[in-house]
Amino acid sequence: MSMVVRGLVKKGYYFDELEDEAVREAIVQSAPLHDIGKIAVSDVILLKPGRLTHEEFEIMKQHARIGGRMIKETLKSIEKPLVLRTAVDMATYHHEKWNGKGYPDGLRGEQIPLCARVMAIADVFDALVSKRCYKEAFSYEQSFKIIQEESGQHFDPRIAEVFLSMKDEIIGMSESWALGGGRGSLLSGVAVPEISAGK
Repeated sequence: MSMVVRGLVKKGYYFDELEDEAVREAIVQSAPLHDIGKIAVSDVILLKPGRLTHEEFEIMKQHARIGGRMIKETLKSIEKPLVLRTAVDMATYHHEKWNGKGYPDGLRGEQIPLCARVMAIADVFDALVSKRCYKEAFSYEQSFKIIQEESGQHFDPRIAEVFLSMKDEIIGMSESWALGGGRGSLLSGVAVPEISAGK
């Protein structure tokens, strides 16, 4: 996450939002909570080795809104307002799509909070390169190809551009977190590097 945020700042993309270090920190700090709503979804669905039925997928989709509510209710008295808002937005909206065909609200383009647009690409890439109960891991090459194809559809094209320009760094980070022969997660890192603003 911090790598993508840093890349956006270096390109001058969304600089009006990202020039504030507190905003950058809030995005990175919120990332580990983005799927917390899945604790309300049955393991029968989460761990199903095959494709979900329509009904199961409708239940799965609820994790986004549930996660946002859980974060708001649990952290409202202990977290800074900026971090709370960022975490709620990220959990609630990271399955929205740039073209408006995502969930839970069918937001499109910049209606989707920036933090959720950044999380969307990291979350999908992480899912692609990771082995799951319902699929084998995709190669990095396949995964980057999918990100490219979904730029402007699923993903914010500016974020996709930055993400794809960092392939070597992303692979290196993913490999450095590998444990027991598996791949590590882009969502694991929470360090926020110093960023020198430049357009």
